[in-house]
This record gives sequence, C-alpha cells and structure tokens, in this order.
Amino acid sequence: MSETTNAFAGLKDLTAGTAAPEAAAKREPKRDALGRSYATGRRKNAIARVWVKPGKGEITINGKKAPVYFARPVLRMLITQPFLVADRYNQFDVYCTVTGGGLSGQAGAVRHGISRALQLYEPELRPILKAAGFLTRDPRMVERKKYGKPKARRSFQFSKR
Repeated sequence: MSETTNAFAGLKDLTAGTAAPEAAAKREPKRDALGRSYATGRRKNAIARVWVKPGKGEITINGKKAPVYFARPVLRMLITQPFLVADRYNQFDVYCTVTGGGLSGQAGAVRHGISRALQLYEPELRPILKAAGFLTRDPRMVERKKYGKPKARRSFQFSKR
C-alpha cells in the first residue's frame, strides 16, 4: 500500500514541476480592430452579447441607455458590479444586445458578459472577477414541464373517493 502512495507522490512532484511554467505564461488581451473586447454572457434563458471599450462609462442595451432599459435600481446595480469590483467604474463604454428570459435574467447575463469581456480586455483583472464569482455562469434554469402533470412537479389533486 505504501508503494502505491509513494508512486503517486512522485507523479504529483512531476506534474507540479511542469505546470508552473504554463501557469506563468501571461494572458494576452483580446481586442478587435476597433479596440473592443467581445464576450457572451448567459443566465437562465437570457443571452447577452457584450462589447467593452474604453470610454466614459455609458452602457447601452438593445439601443437604449441602461436606466431606461433596466428601470429597477437593483438591476442597474447588478450590471455595474464588475466595474466596481475591478475599480474601473466610468472607464469603459458597454454596448450589448440581450435576448430571451426576463429582466432579471437579462441583467445577470449582461453582468456575466461584462465580466468576461473585461477580463479579455485586461487579463490581470481575471483573479479579482473570478474571486467575486462574476466569471461563473449561474447554471440554474427553469425545470421543464413533464407530461401527465400540470407543472414541472405538481401533481393533480388526489381523491380517495
């Protein structure tokens, strides 16, 4: 038993030595010809296509300004969180198109897209955004309706007589 653990310990040492140079490789920023970074954000059934470029902090969603499109302050706060965490508030202009889902899901998708686009524009922001949980896609979706049931899990009322 101790022989196998020693063999695995040796493998750990070998893999640790080879992984360090790869991890030290610096990420390059990904920008298009116009100096923008593009990313896709998703939440529930909403999909956001997001472009981020340096600017005055204007956020445009489906051709409308953020306060018009997301009237609730909570949703506006949600989409500005990545900038506040990264200490880049009012330094980037955001243009995005959102489809599907409701307003809450769309705001979450825009936040996810902004975070991904920001870390593509400035790769050194990745650890900060990842620690805040903005780069992780929220996997929760609405459960599908099953046949023979009125909703996803709800059954019809049982009657003994």
